[in-house]
Amino acid sequence: MINFAKLKKEIKDYDTERERLIKQSRVVLKLSKQIIYAVHRDEISNAAKLVQAIESEKKKLEIIAKHSHKMPYEGSYKVAIQEYVEALLYYNFVKSGKLISLKVLPEHFVLGLADLGGEMVRKAVFLAGKGQVAKVNKIKDAVDFIYGELLKFDFRDNEIRRKVDAVKYDLRKLEDLVLDLKLKGR
Repeated sequence: MINFAKLKKEIKDYDTERERLIKQSRVVLKLSKQIIYAVHRDEISNAAKLVQAIESEKKKLEIIAKHSHKMPYEGSYKVAIQEYVEALLYYNFVKSGKLISLKVLPEHFVLGLADLGGEMVRKAVFLAGKGQVAKVNKIKDAVDFIYGELLKFDFRDNEIRRKVDAVKYDLRKLEDLVLDLKLKGR
């Protein structure tokens, strides 16, 4: 006999937890954007405080995501985690010059890593305006490295492939910027 009451309760419980996941995902997403914005403005100490906050909020999100094996693949969660990855990669690169690893699903990490190129281009343009050519070259080299490594994968997911293609265009922008700086004698 079908237990409709149990079935109804399981679906309702999932929907309730999904709503909590969406709400908490927004918190992580907002903090990610604030970190990136603070780093762009060279407010590293403020960004560091935001990094502490996002780590705490991400833990809350992870607890909610454990409700069901489907939760980590919900759109709001996926976007929040890829933005988290992008923000922390960007913060750490600007702070230390290094690309770090983060404990998230590999697909979510790659999506965040692929988005990093756009922020790196923005930073390079800002630095070029200040005449900091060596830093622009370092950014170009980092994006070149990321793109080279991502080319070694065989991505079957269309979203990931599109984002990896975007890294190629970010690299091209950086190469054009570096060439332009060389031609201008900087």
